[in-house]
Amino acid sequence: MLSFFRRNSSAVIIGAIGLLAGALVHQLRGPAAFRHALGNAADLFLVILPAMLAGLLLAGSLKQLVPTGVLARWMGAESGMRGLLLATVAGMAMPGGPMAAFPLVLVLAQGGADRGALIAFIVAWALNGLQRVLVWEVPLLGADFALLRFLCGLPLPFIAGVLARRVPIRWSPPGAGPA
Repeated sequence: MLSFFRRNSSAVIIGAIGLLAGALVHQLRGPAAFRHALGNAADLFLVILPAMLAGLLLAGSLKQLVPTGVLARWMGAESGMRGLLLATVAGMAMPGGPMAAFPLVLVLAQGGADRGALIAFIVAWALNGLQRVLVWEVPLLGADFALLRFLCGLPLPFIAGVLARRVPIRWSPPGAGPA
C-alpha cells in the first residue's frame, strides 16, 4: 500500500484536492453547481484525451521502433555532450504539450537515456520548443525579440543537463526498479 502511494502520490494529492473542491462547491453553491462543475470537467477531459492518447501512442511506438540499447548509446551516461546535444535538438523539435512530451521522456528514460539528457530534453522543450517560438513568439512579440530570447535560452538545456549529471540525487525511471 505504501508503494502505491509513493508511486501515485501526485494523483492521490490531486484527487484529494479535487474531491475537497467538489465537496466545497456542493456545500457552498449547491448540487446544480456541482453538476455544472462535473460537466466542465468532462468537457475538459474530452478535449485533453486525444492529445494524451497521441502522446502515449508516440511514446509506445518509439519504444517498439528503436532497438534496445540504441537510446542508451545516443543519450546514455557515456554519450557525453553529444547526448546532451541530441536531447536538446529532440526537445526543441518536440511538438505538443506535456501530454505528448512527458510520456516520451519516460520512454527515453526506460530506454537508457541518462538524467542529464532527460533534463536537457525537458528544458529545451519547455524553453525553446520550435512550435512555441514559431506559433506564439514570432507573431506576438516579433522576430527580433523571439530570436533574441531563443538565442539567450539556447545554452540552458546543456547547462541543466551537465548539472543534472553531477547532482548527487539517486533516481531511476518508474518501471526500471530502484537505482
